[in-house]
Amino acid sequence: MQRAFLRMFTAALSLLIATSALAGEMNEPAPDFTLKSNQGENLRLEDYRGQVVMLNFWASWCGPCRQEMPLIDDIYSKYKDLGFAVLAVNVDEDSTDANRFLEAVPVSYPVLYDNDSKVSERYNVEAMPTTVMIDRDGNARFLHHGYLPGYEDDYVTQIKQLVRE
Repeated sequence: MQRAFLRMFTAALSLLIATSALAGEMNEPAPDFTLKSNQGENLRLEDYRGQVVMLNFWASWCGPCRQEMPLIDDIYSKYKDLGFAVLAVNVDEDSTDANRFLEAVPVSYPVLYDNDSKVSERYNVEAMPTTVMIDRDGNARFLHHGYLPGYEDDYVTQIKQLVRE
């Protein structure tokens, strides 16, 4: 019951934040984690050290997430050969909801399952989607709450900056 309320509250907050999306700069170590992926293996953030990582928290019930994911896939396809990776962290309690969504909107980057929201809590995720850009040294450098059309342009600018560093 409490998780259902939290889900409804988060959905409402996501909608509110998506219409007034927030972005900011930061420079602090990104908390390490290991999660099971949609490919069946466990993936650890630390294993991506040396790459620029877009960490994208999303949920199957999140409208802005549905808009953003194919755009992120396009960005990933364009920049992956430059040392850029995407880790999409799904926060649905039941992974079957995420898998159903991914059947309709397939992506080529790994999707990780944070069913108990422990990783989301470590990253203080307050809205869906939340995107964290992590530099090659493992530092969280840019933070985006929500999504509005055009944010993908900001993502590309930040990726180019971090890849050049």
